[in-house]
Amino acid sequence: MNQGVTRKCNPYFFGRGAEVATHRQQRTVKSRARRNFPAQPMTNPDTSLDVEALVFDAYGTLFDVHSVTGLAEELAPGRGPALSQLWRAKQLEYTWLGSLMTAPTVAWSDFAAVTEQALDFALSALAIELDTAARARLSAAYLGLAPYPDVVATLSGLAPRPRWILSNGTQAMLEPLVRQSGLTPFLDGVLSVDAAGIYKPSPRVYQLAVDRLRLPPRRIGFVSSNCWDAVGAKVFGFTTFWINRAAAPVDRHGPAPDRIMNTLGDLPSLLRPMQPSS
Repeated sequence: MNQGVTRKCNPYFFGRGAEVATHRQQRTVKSRARRNFPAQPMTNPDTSLDVEALVFDAYGTLFDVHSVTGLAEELAPGRGPALSQLWRAKQLEYTWLGSLMTAPTVAWSDFAAVTEQALDFALSALAIELDTAARARLSAAYLGLAPYPDVVATLSGLAPRPRWILSNGTQAMLEPLVRQSGLTPFLDGVLSVDAAGIYKPSPRVYQLAVDRLRLPPRRIGFVSSNCWDAVGAKVFGFTTFWINRAAAPVDRHGPAPDRIMNTLGDLPSLLRPMQPSS
């Protein structure tokens, strides 16, 4: 019941205020994270973990989702970073909402559709007007995201363990991305949530990796830069590794990942060497 208190709307959700709020929130979160929650890579050989296969998230883990920022800045000068950040935030939000809204009367929106919906929201929230050709260029950039600099060397060094991607992305998005980035020789395959009909962190998604690899969950190492994803995988039973590039605090809604690292390149030092097969 309204007691006569006037509340101001959060500018994050409206017009150009979204851009201001986005930058302010990013500065606040990052400064607090670096001050109070430094990343803690664990490289002590005594703490190494024994896994038989590795499964990687794609977006934000192997591929830099904000590599679209340069094009976004070209198309919307002065607002490229804010556009990239809000686009990604709504993309993730829509996957979670889509999973919760699953019903016989609700059509499944795959990751390609969700990515388009999130882009439309971000453009509207930031009052950015793009013509059809410019918007198509920005949308297509998701098919050519840049891999992080340490990805190739790390994946190569993890052989002979099987190395798979398990992603919210569709096969039609992931396969060209893996191919154009040159990662095909370093991966054994790609798994999409489309086969489960729901997004991470649903256990049905993580079960796809168990079914494919035919290993107990604890024998599978799951690697993600998204803490909520690593937490979900940990609840499922995977041995989990969180890449904490932003020096963020650990999410509190579930058990912490087994290991936290600064970069993907830290991963090999956290793994127990594989024993030669007899």
